[in-house]
Amino acid sequence: MKNGRPLSPFKLHSQSTQCAARSGEVRTLHGTFQTPIFMPVGTQATVKAVTPENLVELGAEIILANTYHLFLRPGHELIRELGGLHRFMNWNRPILTDSGGFQIFSLRELAKITEEGAGFKSHLDGSSLFLSPEDAVAVQEALGSDIMMCLDTCIPYPAGRNETLAATELTSRWAKRSRTAQKATGQLLFGIVQGGMYPDLRSLAVEQLLEIGFDGYALGGLSVGESQELMLEITGHTAKILPQEYPIYLMGVGTPADLVESVYRGVDMFDCVMPTRNARNGMLFTSRGRVVIKNSQYSNDSRPPDENCGCYTCRNYSRAYLRHLYMSREILAYHLNTIHNLYYFVGLMRSMREAIENDTFLLFRNNFHALQEGDD
Repeated sequence: MKNGRPLSPFKLHSQSTQCAARSGEVRTLHGTFQTPIFMPVGTQATVKAVTPENLVELGAEIILANTYHLFLRPGHELIRELGGLHRFMNWNRPILTDSGGFQIFSLRELAKITEEGAGFKSHLDGSSLFLSPEDAVAVQEALGSDIMMCLDTCIPYPAGRNETLAATELTSRWAKRSRTAQKATGQLLFGIVQGGMYPDLRSLAVEQLLEIGFDGYALGGLSVGESQELMLEITGHTAKILPQEYPIYLMGVGTPADLVESVYRGVDMFDCVMPTRNARNGMLFTSRGRVVIKNSQYSNDSRPPDENCGCYTCRNYSRAYLRHLYMSREILAYHLNTIHNLYYFVGLMRSMREAIENDTFLLFRNNFHALQEGDD
């Protein structure tokens, strides 16, 4: 503890003199990862369509798994018995587990939120289940993740001020219970800042979480239907008032442009299903925008998806071949597309780190936006 707060796992490397962008590292039980960082989403202890070996090869340093889904299937106690999540999925680098709050929010017609926690019906078999803040911590401790998230109440958009205030304060009370329930396992615990689209409620949430003290702070309840302009406004406001000696994590965001603009505003960590989900839907991210591989213009295109990319897919396969695979619904299409999209996202973060360390982030940002006119 230092000044009443836990010692931070974050170490600053470089701070831009032009904006709030910064680079650093976060220390965990399973190693250190560099920031800004993108975490591929492995909801059910697997990043869809790729192997852990693929992830290592493309440069992923940390992945995300989900408490809600693993709680339902195969069960956290089974995973504990089999040696923990890292051994279970053969991944010996850091893992962050989301608490399940967003999944309960997205299934809210099956859920009932009370002071005690979230009662919900399983989307698998309809059975009645309950998850309290203490339960969420216990499940994540059983999984053995490196970074655990407090259970929170995600706020829909749009939402009235009174509804938002009530949910924000409930999240803070749950956060305090989560911190109290945490055992001395060496796992990190992040608090989640709610507050909807109200800057003053975001400030209130930060104040309440700082009174408790966490190992890092996450911005929740964003990218839920609001405009990008509003999302970035709330992100910038919140990142600015969080303690700068701790890692700052923007949950569930987003597009490459979202990542660049959020790093510009001081965010360190990101996750999103977009690169993997879009890969399975035939959309590829490239240095010059998006390529929708099913479009007929690629039927005889001998170029790689991105001529500036060094991933396994771009080194070995053409747009024409990837289009053929996708139109034929071959499983290999999902595998190769996912490798490329994740390599792009991981590489984008690496490029941002280099720009921050060279103090050229504004130039990088301007060049990035200028190139994103896209092939399609």
